[in-house]
Amino acid sequence: MKDKRILYVSSEVIPYLPETEISSMSFEAPRMVNSQGGQIRIFMPRFGNINERRHQLHEVIRLSGMNLVINDLDMPLIIKVASIPKERMQVYFIDNEDYFKRKATFTDEDGQLFEDNDERAIFFAKGVIETVKKLNWAPDIIHVHGWLASLLPLYLRNYYGNEPLFKTSKIVTSVYSKGFEDTLDEEMKKKVLFDGLEDDTVEHLNKPNYVNIMKTAIDNSDAIIQGSEEIPQELEEYINKLEKPTLSYKSKEEFGQAYQDFYTQEVLNEKE
Repeated sequence: MKDKRILYVSSEVIPYLPETEISSMSFEAPRMVNSQGGQIRIFMPRFGNINERRHQLHEVIRLSGMNLVINDLDMPLIIKVASIPKERMQVYFIDNEDYFKRKATFTDEDGQLFEDNDERAIFFAKGVIETVKKLNWAPDIIHVHGWLASLLPLYLRNYYGNEPLFKTSKIVTSVYSKGFEDTLDEEMKKKVLFDGLEDDTVEHLNKPNYVNIMKTAIDNSDAIIQGSEEIPQELEEYINKLEKPTLSYKSKEEFGQAYQDFYTQEVLNEKE
């Protein structure tokens, strides 16, 4: 993995949020690449339940200050950064007062999904891409983890389809069992179409449930990793039907070499 550039985009990363399959692998995979001499960048949302003082987050003024248009509203983009102790890895946080100030991640205290989770996902995807553009850092691979990050492949391939920085970037999406019940805002498709995307690119979002949002990510990805031992059967069948390069589930203890081989041989097509 020496000198390879890999961008990790995740809804959860330890130590900033509790340990889950997603937050754990969003830490372990970049740590593995970093230890092999690769270059990594990690992006996640700056949820309000992340303790900024304890984790020493600070705003990056030169990257902040842009407004992103979400459903015809200008939403200020704030970028913060922190370093994971002992790992020499920086994490960039996408922040906005309206979307990420509340002291929770995806649901309220009654377990109900936040009504604006769809807009938060749109904002996160656009915020990551705009920030990477400002960094002028062209990734070889973009690896997406978690449903809140899952609109990034759609936006990168369509809304930012002509962006030269990402011309050769390959997108890998990890599919996990952890999703959500019910659906996001039924107006989600309309909000995405407001950005000028073609209707056939968002056909799954007629019903924006977990499976359909992940299908949208899979459609716009170059390769898939099964992040959980079991994933929804409908997603498993959908992945198999597309015949894209796919890596079966690997535990935290055994993923290292498998991910390296998959990145280089299947995603980048660098056959030995």
